Amino acid sequence: MRLLQSLSRGLEALDYIASRSEPARLTDIAEALGVDKSNASHLMKTLVACGYALQDAGRRYQPTDKVARPARSEHSLADIIAVKEAWRPALETLVARTGECAHMAVLVRDRVWYIDKVDSPLPLKVDHPIGALSPLHCTALGKAFLAFGGAALEGPLTSYTLKTLTTRPSLDDEITLTRARGYAVDDEEFAQGIRCVARPIYDADGRMIAAIGVSGPSVRVDDARLAELGRIITSVSIVQPEKDPIE
Repeated sequence: MRLLQSLSRGLEALDYIASRSEPARLTDIAEALGVDKSNASHLMKTLVACGYALQDAGRRYQPTDKVARPARSEHSLADIIAVKEAWRPALETLVARTGECAHMAVLVRDRVWYIDKVDSPLPLKVDHPIGALSPLHCTALGKAFLAFGGAALEGPLTSYTLKTLTTRPSLDDEITLTRARGYAVDDEEFAQGIRCVARPIYDADGRMIAAIGVSGPSVRVDDARLAELGRIITSVSIVQPEKDPIE
């Protein structure tokens, strides 16, 4: 089959700007596509003219709602409650298999909001209280929303520990890695001595509605254990709630 090279390049450009957590510069787009700046400029002007991309005051590009899944998918409270009930056994399974705390959160503006948890039975454990709010860029649950839920960040990235990612390029690299391995990691980035992994939860339409995670103290969770927790959380079996039948 004969492919239209210009169309292929345009779709590659869309994929690139949609994968980033911030608007992309023309030089970055050209480098990612392997073309010169002139060709990249023509591609992006075409996408802007057709309504698939927009250019901000800093001459950087980002996708429009035609191609960018909204960060907040407008799930109702009933949707969230149904998912919380359906995934509660998964949290219990995760604690039984790992011995660490398991928790669930949803996206609220530019934070994650903890809506459920199952505590670790061990004396030394991590506690994320239900109702607590945490940032996106330095928590595993938050990174899950950035990588899989279309969430976006504005403004500076606050530093909480020496390991917090505070630059956009470093966060972009982390989000790319998160998508590749299928789960997010917090390596003592929000609180010193705490390491976490998290994965997305999707609704019946394939939209991310929540995230579940496992957290443990770094004295127990070394690099090998962190990778093991990642494998466990991505393999745990979940019963997804079905949509109500149409009458």
